[in-house]
Amino acid sequence: MILGIMKLSDTMATPIEEKLDQNLKVRTGMVHVSDGKSRPEPLRLNLTMELLSLQKLEVVTPSSCHPNGPPMESKERMVQITRQKQGGLGLSIKGGAEHKLPILISRIYKDQAADITGQLFVGDAIIKVNGEYITACPHDDAVNILRNAGDIVVLTVKHYRAATPFLQKQLTKDTPDSDNDATCAELKADEGYKSSVNSGTISRSCSRPMSICSEPEKRWTDVVAVPLMMAYVTRYIYGTDKLRQNAFEVRGLNGITTGVIHCDELAILSQWLKLITDNVVGLTHLQMKLYNRNFAVGERIEYMGWVNEGVINNNISWQSYKPRFLLLKGTEVMLFETPPLNVTGISKALVVYKVYQTMFRIVKESETVDSRQHCFLLQSSGHEPRYLSVETRQELLRIENSWNAAIVTSVIKLGRKTFAVSHHGKSGGLTLDWQAGFSLTEGADSAIVWQYKFSQLRGSSDDGKSKLKLHFQDHDSRAIETKELECQVLQSLLFCMHAFLTAKVASVDPAFLSSIQQT
Repeated sequence: MILGIMKLSDTMATPIEEKLDQNLKVRTGMVHVSDGKSRPEPLRLNLTMELLSLQKLEVVTPSSCHPNGPPMESKERMVQITRQKQGGLGLSIKGGAEHKLPILISRIYKDQAADITGQLFVGDAIIKVNGEYITACPHDDAVNILRNAGDIVVLTVKHYRAATPFLQKQLTKDTPDSDNDATCAELKADEGYKSSVNSGTISRSCSRPMSICSEPEKRWTDVVAVPLMMAYVTRYIYGTDKLRQNAFEVRGLNGITTGVIHCDELAILSQWLKLITDNVVGLTHLQMKLYNRNFAVGERIEYMGWVNEGVINNNISWQSYKPRFLLLKGTEVMLFETPPLNVTGISKALVVYKVYQTMFRIVKESETVDSRQHCFLLQSSGHEPRYLSVETRQELLRIENSWNAAIVTSVIKLGRKTFAVSHHGKSGGLTLDWQAGFSLTEGADSAIVWQYKFSQLRGSSDDGKSKLKLHFQDHDSRAIETKELECQVLQSLLFCMHAFLTAKVASVDPAFLSSIQQT
């Protein structure tokens, strides 16, 4: 029971403190937080590897007489769990749609993943797994969803206190966890639980007489908690190119936002941004490795993370921006409105381009169209270019390096690509081959007219429509030989040529090529 809220003076942001909690680093520090309109209020930032929380200091009676017990209120909570190699999530469940019961946590194993969070309890009903509802799932389906949810799992739970005593009583029996039907039958027969669930009421009775309850104490309690797995971190005012002064915002996959976090000192702001971003990148990389277990070498994800896309509004170029989630996977580059939460979600991209038919170019500072920095262009053959930006120079370089890796992967997987061309009025095919280079074939038997290695290309020119000149150097005479071609899909040919040449340059470094083939 909350007795009152401690008053905090409008102090400046404090330096970041670091401590160990169960051998995990936890960072804390005072900041000011607002909704972007009202006056900022002082709150404490609490950063763990998986969660960013905003906290206020309150005077409470510890969990109404039970300091480490389950919540007294039936509000939905989000809890992030890191799966362990031994023991998995460290919990068992009962219930299911076939029994007209929610999926209830029936057991939490000591010192395993669920227990380590300190935020899950017997009697918690699991409503969502990684943002997907499981309330209509049969028991076995829920088991499979939890089993295949990944290494980092976000559970949305709601505590049903009336079911807790019954489930705890079951722990003292010899009934195995697998005997779900028997437990559910007994649970539904328990009138106290049934009436509480049907009426929506939650017991708030204290487990001990009020006279011996703990004295009120000061405690930091969460106001907002944002899971960091694939979270979106930005210093810009949402949807614009306007950079906030000494402030930033973090948005979770579940749509929860921290609000605008203000830091008085730029050094503290930079430190918070680096710490939070490093955690987001680390968790995203873990999720990427998890996804890649399902894909062959040439189909794996090289990069995934948030970008912002400039959107043309009326006749004003790049007036607004929309967050997009970028994936480089195998031979494809993908853009999503929201991150894919599982392997199936990867097939639901908003935009899909072939990497070997797409140009990636970093926009120079002198060429940016507005105040947004760290911008790049993606242009795929037959499509309008997409103008994208990221938060930091480091992130832009990560994308560039991943793009070069994706180019090599896609070209090696593709192997060769042939385009219909015309040469001196004759129809033929210009083939780009990873091993052999350029070759022109003509006739029904596809006889080779000429052939050159990629290293022999000295330059090219085109008219921007269909005509192309390729300038090769002969190995023996060292003379430049020009080949004139016409191609109706000239842009596609040029982009593919660029991809093959980029891949060849990158593969000159044996260590680089080896790392691409192994990842």
